[in-house]
Amino acid sequence: MEQRSLKAGDLSHQESNNMAASTMKLQSDSFSSEKKAMAAQQQRQTVTSTGIFNHEKHISAASSQSSITIASKGSSKTSMLSAANQAVNHLMNGMRQADDELLALPLDDLDDLCSKSNPQDVDRAIAKYSSFLDNFVERLKANDSKNGKAPLLLNRVNEIIRKAWAVPTHGHELGYSLCNTLRTRGGLDLLMSNCVASDHDLQFSSARLLEQCLTTENRAHVVEHGLEKVVNVACVCTKNANSVDHSRVGTGILEHLFKHSEGTCSDVIRLGGLDAVLFECRKNDVETLRHCAGALANLSLYGGAENQEAMIKRKVPMWLFPLAFHNDDNIKYYACLAIAVLVANKEIEAAVLKSGTLDLVEPFVTSHNPYEFAKSNLAHAHGQSKNWLERLVPVLSSKREEARNLAAFHFCMEAGIKKQQGNTEIFRAIGAIEPLKKVASCPNAIASKYAAQALRLIGEEIPHKLSQQVPLWSTEDVREWVKQIGFAECAQNFVESRVDGDLLLQLTEENLKEDIGLTNGIRRRRFTRELQNLKKMADYSSRDTGNLNSFLQSIGQEFSIYTYSMLNAGVDKDSIRNLSEDQLLTECGITNSIHRLRILDAIKNMQHNQLGSSENESPDKSLDVFVSYRRSNGSQLASLLKVHLQLRGFSVFIDVERLEAGKFDNNLLQSIRQAKHFLLVLTPKALERCIQDSECKDWVHREIVAALQSQCNIIPIIDNFQWPEPEELPEDMRAVCHFNGVRWIHDYQDACVDKLERFMRGEIPVRPDIARGIATKDVTQPNTPGSTNIRQPPNYQRMHSNESRGSDKDSTGGRD
Repeated sequence: MEQRSLKAGDLSHQESNNMAASTMKLQSDSFSSEKKAMAAQQQRQTVTSTGIFNHEKHISAASSQSSITIASKGSSKTSMLSAANQAVNHLMNGMRQADDELLALPLDDLDDLCSKSNPQDVDRAIAKYSSFLDNFVERLKANDSKNGKAPLLLNRVNEIIRKAWAVPTHGHELGYSLCNTLRTRGGLDLLMSNCVASDHDLQFSSARLLEQCLTTENRAHVVEHGLEKVVNVACVCTKNANSVDHSRVGTGILEHLFKHSEGTCSDVIRLGGLDAVLFECRKNDVETLRHCAGALANLSLYGGAENQEAMIKRKVPMWLFPLAFHNDDNIKYYACLAIAVLVANKEIEAAVLKSGTLDLVEPFVTSHNPYEFAKSNLAHAHGQSKNWLERLVPVLSSKREEARNLAAFHFCMEAGIKKQQGNTEIFRAIGAIEPLKKVASCPNAIASKYAAQALRLIGEEIPHKLSQQVPLWSTEDVREWVKQIGFAECAQNFVESRVDGDLLLQLTEENLKEDIGLTNGIRRRRFTRELQNLKKMADYSSRDTGNLNSFLQSIGQEFSIYTYSMLNAGVDKDSIRNLSEDQLLTECGITNSIHRLRILDAIKNMQHNQLGSSENESPDKSLDVFVSYRRSNGSQLASLLKVHLQLRGFSVFIDVERLEAGKFDNNLLQSIRQAKHFLLVLTPKALERCIQDSECKDWVHREIVAALQSQCNIIPIIDNFQWPEPEELPEDMRAVCHFNGVRWIHDYQDACVDKLERFMRGEIPVRPDIARGIATKDVTQPNTPGSTNIRQPPNYQRMHSNESRGSDKDSTGGRD
């Protein structure tokens, strides 16, 4: 074959033929080996616009037509290879191409690029595909899309840019260059015009390409020239209930738009963008939920105080709970990031705490490694932008420990990424060094560890580290802490008085005034506030052998301030039962009378739990709902139920896996006794571990028994679950088979919760009259000893949730 170089690209005919041959599919009666190769290719791992790996079959007509050329039955292989050669020749020589030539363009060079590719290969690819985009925009501008090929061309461009972003190491440069070319050639304006097109295929293909192309500059262009059109098409996509692809595109666009400015965030919310994202939070598609979590994290960072208030009004902290509770780490992470940013705003802190979502932050940061997590998702491969990181810096200085933990985790992850890129100067430019040093030196085990790791990667000096074991501090440690909290002028006074950690925890206001010289009353108040915060985060394990601090924290986080004074007074796990209010005041120094009463009440409840844990009588029913679920496949439904019921005004308890591995906490049993209603989430095989569990070791088994003993209103929530025969279950829980329940239908969540609320309000009897065989209308019943095995189907088509399919995740304890 003739070997001559092509003028613009240095590509030989042989190379062109190879490219074409690898991407063409011939239409023939037999399933050729090439078809098999293409089928395998379609099964390969693909990458979405946000860089998330996703295994899926690309079988839609539009997708397949956009990625391959379909030849007529009689076409020969030679003619197709010739078409590919012609496409490359025309492209590299700057000639205008026909639609078929654009669709035939081989993409092998993008697949072949890797982290070891040289800059010339990258530049060559940029030149080639920029030329392609020129031709593409010309074809659309020429208005010859009436032949119906415009969506195919758009899908082809979408595939090219998607592949460009996915190239290791060089993907950021490639993707950014092509997206910029699309904007400068007028392609972005065409896409925005198509957002209001009457042709639904054209509209969706344009929206999908837009979602791939919303880089910093392109976002600014959209905001300036067509924000309303783009937000509207995103909302239209999310309202397409029958298409996962539409949901992904709509939420992906909104995720990008919330990463622009405070004003843009306000406009997107006004146009319905936030409401659309929140509705999608109830879906079960992983990629859609990743976009939702990312959108809410971006809005938290870019929205400012006013938009954060709008988030509170729309109950965003509550909707973040099922996201932060998800099994997917990326969904979980960005939901945790969003809640951490929100709680740093003191004005909305109470509303954030009420949601319970903040409790999920610490388990995440303690169970993940920043370096490994960065590798888990291609979206992290290039790290976040300078502007994004700059907005996260203030969270390092938050008064909330959870917020500092997550911010330090993220900066540690970013430091590793930026070091690989040779771009650690970005941290100095955004003013992150001093906040990181302050966090690295503070007595917060989690945040200080990650901040120190970040500083080490950046190449900065790591400051003096203060241990969380405050009682063991030296006078030098005390001096360092005093300087950190803003009282450097008094630091020497602490050294001269030889104040160590033990004495620091016992200082009174009189000591501060007379011995340390803090004569200004307001400054003493400020110092005392910092000292109280220190007492809350301190580790007392060197002295606290009876877990007194854990007991006080179970009453409330603020009760930790009394741990050291009670330990010094000689209180231990035996003597605590006999404490009087007078002793708490005089011996332990607890001057707050309300706190004294709450401590005495907690002691009384602890004794009741130890002595009467098997008794049938119940305490006051102060809790509306306890949700019991199997962790391996019921967590998402359980968390959705929590949100739906909280939005309707019910108080809900759900265990958030903060318990020690394998340990069943008696506090759970106490919560069940306090609950009016016990929701039993029944996902596939949820009761399988209860069968033959004669010793009641399984968590779900124990919770059901406690609910029966406490006479809770038990309501099974049935999601693709088949009841076992009652005789197969242990006798102490068998009665649960006789309760009516609600069949969960994921596409009709509000209707299911309406029905659940009718159960809870007593409008539908939960316990059927078994003796008479009376079954309440419109109620799903489990099989009972006297009932038939024939089950009534639901009234409408049911879409199984991902949880129903049950990918069991390893977990400890009997809860799984």
